[in-house]
Amino acid sequence: MKSCRIYLAGSLLIASVLMLPLVANAQSPKRIAMATTASASSHYAYSVAASQAINANAEGVEANVIETGGARDNLRRMARNQADVGIVTTNVAFDVYNGVGDFEGKPYKGLMLWIYGATIQNVVVRKDSGIESLEQLAGRKFNPGIAGSGTEAAADSVFATLGIEGDWVRGSTGDIVDQIKDNRVLGYVKSGAGRQLDSSTVSIAALTPIRVLSLTDEQADTVREKLKNLSVVTVADNEAGKDIPGYTTWAYATGFMARPELDEETAYQMTKAVVEDNQLQAGAFAGLLGSDIPKLTMELSATPLHPGAVRYYEEIGIEIPDRLRPAM
Repeated sequence: MKSCRIYLAGSLLIASVLMLPLVANAQSPKRIAMATTASASSHYAYSVAASQAINANAEGVEANVIETGGARDNLRRMARNQADVGIVTTNVAFDVYNGVGDFEGKPYKGLMLWIYGATIQNVVVRKDSGIESLEQLAGRKFNPGIAGSGTEAAADSVFATLGIEGDWVRGSTGDIVDQIKDNRVLGYVKSGAGRQLDSSTVSIAALTPIRVLSLTDEQADTVREKLKNLSVVTVADNEAGKDIPGYTTWAYATGFMARPELDEETAYQMTKAVVEDNQLQAGAFAGLLGSDIPKLTMELSATPLHPGAVRYYEEIGIEIPDRLRPAM
């Protein structure tokens, strides 16, 4: 009888030990792989800060940052189930979601969580060039964006759509800035630093007065209608820099997209953590300081939101545009 009790006690002990991993696993957080970009980029620093906000505040979620080659690489990783969420630019997100452009016939239906940065495109010219409108760029020496950049690709699309053909000068940032300063090129298209002019434009302005050109109302409507992968934004007087009048231009944005298979609760918790603790992120990414993530997301996302993100935004009283609601 004693041996039976010992055997029974031993069996219960073994069963308890075998069950320990199951109990631990049930309590373990969901591990999320966040595909980002090169570690030298400010967007990588932002991603690390966002992951810290998630790990501190998203219940049941553990986010881990992965260094990658950027938006297109991230989309490939998500499609192969090698990442759960990833940084994307909204113009690339639109193309891949709809299977157009470089992704012709190969759509991937990733869903946005949040937008954290607007990449506003500034059309900058020397004031002494006499250029006051986009149409006047026709036939003039002008740089439509640094060679190989997203800025160049977007500007080429805008100018082609508006029927403007300049004497385009291609090159690197340093080369083009020097040529503008020397008056060999009259201007360029350059991404802003948040809603302000970037440092290279400020450098040019220190030597010669500049003008930032604006889309007309008609041109803005054309961009909205024909270039769905871009957004149209208005910059207020002095917002881009001291004594810079307000203007309307095109933009794309940067945010985090999720695999469509990511569960709603995880997407909800991640979005909530990021939106409600953006001070940490602003410390790592200057362009985020003072920005409104829900507003940026509603204005600039070019593809539908994840149901978990929709749930959070509605919870805090944000109106979701029909174009951003996921297909049921």
